[in-house]
Amino acid sequence: MRAAVIRGVGRRFEIEDVTVDDPIDHEVLVEVRASGLCHSDITVATTDMGVPMPSVLGHEIAGVVIAVGPAVTRIRVGDHVVAAALQPCGACRACLRGKLWACTNPGALDRHAEADPRLTGVEGAVGQLQGLGGFAEQALIHENQLVAIDPRMPFEQASLIGCAVATGGGVVLNIARVEPGDSVAVFGCGGVGLNAIQVASLAGATRIIGVDVQPEKLDLARKFGATDTVDSSRVDVVKAIAEITESAGVDHSFVMVGVPSVGDSALAVLGRGGTVYLVGGMSQGAELVLRPSPGESALLPYQLGVRGTWLGASNFYHDIPLYVDLYLTGRLNLDDLVSRTIGLDDINEAYADMERSATARTVITFPSA
Repeated sequence: MRAAVIRGVGRRFEIEDVTVDDPIDHEVLVEVRASGLCHSDITVATTDMGVPMPSVLGHEIAGVVIAVGPAVTRIRVGDHVVAAALQPCGACRACLRGKLWACTNPGALDRHAEADPRLTGVEGAVGQLQGLGGFAEQALIHENQLVAIDPRMPFEQASLIGCAVATGGGVVLNIARVEPGDSVAVFGCGGVGLNAIQVASLAGATRIIGVDVQPEKLDLARKFGATDTVDSSRVDVVKAIAEITESAGVDHSFVMVGVPSVGDSALAVLGRGGTVYLVGGMSQGAELVLRPSPGESALLPYQLGVRGTWLGASNFYHDIPLYVDLYLTGRLNLDDLVSRTIGLDDINEAYADMERSATARTVITFPSA
């Protein structure tokens, strides 16, 4: 099969022929139909994060099951599936409580040491980021990372549910638990931020403020349900949100970009009792200044909170079918998330375009066999 392989940090994706093994045990072979381009993949490709190379990246996957291992019980050949970028063992205390993001034994989904590698290239074994490897025509994945979905769901939109939607929607529903009448600020209106905006609207938030530096993304934010937008490259975002909220601040402030100064601004716009949610990954060693008391943004007297999040605390066995249902019934806008579709050969150029343009999500599509 053809796959986009990264052979070292800072190198380009190389389109190579890679051999995929037959599924064993709980593994499922998926014919990939769509794979979204997420910023976290390009971060892994350009920053040394300890990921073994060479590797096939790509974690926003939708496709069709073409083979299953002998121990597979939940997934069948012919199922349409969405993959999730968590690796829950399914047996630890956290998994049994539905906290898949807190699994204490994710390595349980890997092949045992004596087995052949799942993927093999011309120079030997090729890894799969987060056990997935969606930048390829096929992906060999443990069944615990897959959810069967309604076959009416289009693959391009479905591929975004496992990360962009699960993260942006999940932080609103599962962690912040936004309620009717709440106020929300979303810093960063890319794919994850747009989902936070539209799910906050579904949850009944009455003031939803989108913050970005690109006017095109702010236009998208309004389309997805933002009641107000702020171009933080042109105005002081703290003062602007104070004016919008009549100095009351917001109940929930979501940081979708990995920039510490944005986290500082998100904290400064909180109202009393508000919480900042850190969603976008920050570089190692990044710091966020917290002031317990006194003065502005003082945590103790104003009962402010700062909380880290991971993939929206998603129990994706429940959440992915929920988002599919919301889309199919016309209540979740995923069509406008797909800015464009490309072929696998265009992956390097597409990632370069993402850095300089205001796309929501680019999706690699693969023709059916």
